[in-house]
Amino acid sequence: MPTHPMHPMQAMHPHSQRPMRRKAREITDSAVIGNILAKQSLMHLAMSQNNVPFLVPVYFGWNGQSLYFHSAPAGSKIEILRQNPEVCFEISDVRGVIPADDACDFEARHQTVIGFGHVSFVEDVAEKVDALDRIVAHFSPEKFDYPEDKIAQTTILRIDVHSMKCKQHGFQEK
Repeated sequence: MPTHPMHPMQAMHPHSQRPMRRKAREITDSAVIGNILAKQSLMHLAMSQNNVPFLVPVYFGWNGQSLYFHSAPAGSKIEILRQNPEVCFEISDVRGVIPADDACDFEARHQTVIGFGHVSFVEDVAEKVDALDRIVAHFSPEKFDYPEDKIAQTTILRIDVHSMKCKQHGFQEK
């Protein structure tokens, strides 16, 4: 997974440089992180407008460097992202619960990626088609053609990732 030059917002974000509290659960291998991102289809996208948080689930595609998702051309998400394109995202592979004798000791069996990035609206038709192919590939092995009018009506957004961290529990631990 390529590293990105530090975006000005990354230096200001309090979590981007903070070490993970449970180091034994941290995943730093970019191939493992890339595999998690390639296997999952749903991302939770957090944004903020006038200091009010807004969270939405979106289907996404990953190209090894950026995350893509699509949207209708209008609505709350689009309005917020036009005003404040800085986002936080979360992608998880959750595989149940690890039971325990005490109720407070149950834990999730998961691999979770949390990151920060900057959203850009994609206008290039070839990039839009590539993004849609990556999103649709989660649901079908078939290669689709997209009518020009549908491409023109579809808003594609790209998250240029500033930073991301990954942790796991209940999978093969390091």
